Amino acid sequence: MHKIDISADNLISSLLHLSETETVCILDSCGARHLGSHLMIAGIDPVETLEISNDDPEQTLAVLDEKFGEDLACVFTLSYDFGLKLLGINPRVKEVSSPIEPDLFVARFDALVIHDYDNGATKIVGNNKQYVSISKKLVTNISNFKSEISNSPATISSNFTKAEYLAAIETIKEHIRSGDTYQTNLTQQLTAHLPDDLTLPQIFYRLRRDNPAPFAAFIKRLDSTVISASPERFFSVDEGGNPTGRDGASVSNISTSPIKGTRPRGQNAVEDVAFRNELLTSTKDRAENTIIVDLLRNDLGRVCEYGSVRVEKLCDLEEHPTLFHLVSTVSGELMANVKFSAILRALFPCGSITGAPKISTMRIVDEIETVNRGLSMGTIGYYIPNNNFAIQEMLDLSVAIRTMVIRKNVATFNVGGGIVIDSDPLSEYNETLTKAKALLNAIGASLEFQL
Repeated sequence: MHKIDISADNLISSLLHLSETETVCILDSCGARHLGSHLMIAGIDPVETLEISNDDPEQTLAVLDEKFGEDLACVFTLSYDFGLKLLGINPRVKEVSSPIEPDLFVARFDALVIHDYDNGATKIVGNNKQYVSISKKLVTNISNFKSEISNSPATISSNFTKAEYLAAIETIKEHIRSGDTYQTNLTQQLTAHLPDDLTLPQIFYRLRRDNPAPFAAFIKRLDSTVISASPERFFSVDEGGNPTGRDGASVSNISTSPIKGTRPRGQNAVEDVAFRNELLTSTKDRAENTIIVDLLRNDLGRVCEYGSVRVEKLCDLEEHPTLFHLVSTVSGELMANVKFSAILRALFPCGSITGAPKISTMRIVDEIETVNRGLSMGTIGYYIPNNNFAIQEMLDLSVAIRTMVIRKNVATFNVGGGIVIDSDPLSEYNETLTKAKALLNAIGASLEFQL
């Protein structure tokens, strides 16, 4: 371990500057201190990067288990569409072509930069032969990013018109009446053509500054970049989080924290109080959240010790710069020797962005949505083994919401919400725009766009 004297802001600016010429992966809690997230974890110049897409999800899972069984840290993304393959759902041919998203992206590092927001300390861990070169790169690449956005605004389009989105909600309600689903997460995909003078580091810098999120990410992949301001944890595994299991042995805890229920922030303190109270007293939003909690309790039960799954928090209010959320937390004690692939088989995709029941609802989503979701609604995560990195073994994944993928100055991201029988279509549509606000602001696009 090697300590380095650098602040979080300078570290971010240096890493983003380096990303213009090198492969950089950043997972950043932004100092939000939510659900125990308090770190910034970054890798520079990976030992290996790979992208996988095939028709056999078992091959992809086998690769993940293999990579996680070695002594390198991993930063990875899994697309939502991989979840269709995993659950045996054959997607229909969509009306509109989508950018090609890999099922799996993995970058593997033998050294990491870790900043702890709790104590302000920054350290380099892993291969000690990397310490000097990484330190030099960090201290010599601190850069000031312009906060101004291009005078040429990004142009925005959606795969749904407003009328089409409202009609899709009514179609889902018919499926609910028929008993095919209880709740369906419906999304629209926004596409932004970015001006040439808007850089990817600028976008993340603005997003992190104006909308600090506990599971933010900047991941430079082979031919695309992922920029995320996700507020939602998919799941985390705490090795030995409970010091003694029933048999006296150390156990691993797994927890998941679904978000369901959203209101915008107000223009002033009075409006904030009104929106907060409206969300807390909404029987519709509470029911929506509780449905997903039950789904995730069932999913966790497939990989946890019998009787260990519990609801730790139900419908807690969370405040973010642009909105309020209702968040619950469900946890359990993992069975012994459970592989990462088994956890994914049980939980992926996260129920909060599918609906319930999961498989039949995912089929409905595939019928209604006109484009593949890609990474949106999939997952972003990291794994750090307990060998060579001088820290506790760590596995943490976020749900890839408020997440854009940028390819050649074109950004795509999905925004949506859970539809239940008493959903008001116009309110649901407006909620998607509320969720888009932070990303649109980061690219200098107005919320008032024509769909």
